[in-house]
Amino acid sequence: MEKKSPLKIENLVKKYGAFTAVDSVSFEMKPGEIFGLLGPNGAGKTSIISCIVTLQEQTSGRIEVFGHDCQKETKLAKAAIGFVPQELINHGYFSVEEILHFHSGYYGRSNNTERIHYLLDKLALFEHKDKKVKALSGGMKRRLLIAKALVHEPELLLLDEPTAGVDIELRTSLWDFVEELRKDGLSILLTTHYLEEAEELCDRVGILQRGQLKKIGPTAELIKELTQREIMIKVSRELESIQHAHLIEQEGQHLKFRVPSDKGVGDLINDLGLDLNLVMDLSIKEGSLEDAFLSILGGDVQ
Repeated sequence: MEKKSPLKIENLVKKYGAFTAVDSVSFEMKPGEIFGLLGPNGAGKTSIISCIVTLQEQTSGRIEVFGHDCQKETKLAKAAIGFVPQELINHGYFSVEEILHFHSGYYGRSNNTERIHYLLDKLALFEHKDKKVKALSGGMKRRLLIAKALVHEPELLLLDEPTAGVDIELRTSLWDFVEELRKDGLSILLTTHYLEEAEELCDRVGILQRGQLKKIGPTAELIKELTQREIMIKVSRELESIQHAHLIEQEGQHLKFRVPSDKGVGDLINDLGLDLNLVMDLSIKEGSLEDAFLSILGGDVQ
């Protein structure tokens, strides 16, 4: 039996008065994938997530979670979702473990201690389980939000800027845990400003600009399509001026080229008619997701 899509969005529009924050966005997630929703501030990422979890009501369009319409079958859709928001929430005078038991109760899980202790251990919170939430550091509160999102064993996890303002150690441990969750079959929608993280983690990405989905596809394929590679060649002696369409710098013994991602070094050397005995050193810098991102958005990256 074919698995249902974790998330299917069709022609989603979200307006705030006369302002259109999300403009006819459509995409569909595949089971078990990590999908990155990327874009500058104000692109519509958080508005889309808010509509998925029904914090905001969509103006038009349709959102389905495992086949359940988020507006018409809200309870069934939300039961399948774990959500980690951007904002840290202060739960005041309750302890870490109490909060997780309360949250389990929202989903009808009255005896969930084993799951709670598993998450506390995985997120390095077990030794802090009896602390009041207000006494936790920002990083620990971020971990608690992730534990809350996972306490009812959802099938779709929404991570809205989950590593904003946290240290490198926590970011690394969090992504290790995310990879482990994905291997267990969890589907993950991620928004992040850390494009190197998205490049490493995401199977596919969608790039938003001013509420519109400008590009969507497998991460590696988008990088190949939208970027160029830089090839640096050091030769044993200074050469006469070289004329080549992809040459961007010739200084002394150093030649720098920017070529299409599918053009190989051998092709370039053949084009140049360069004697291999002259080549002392050679390096290649591949394009990145950040380069692809900038090529789509131009100067609109605030």
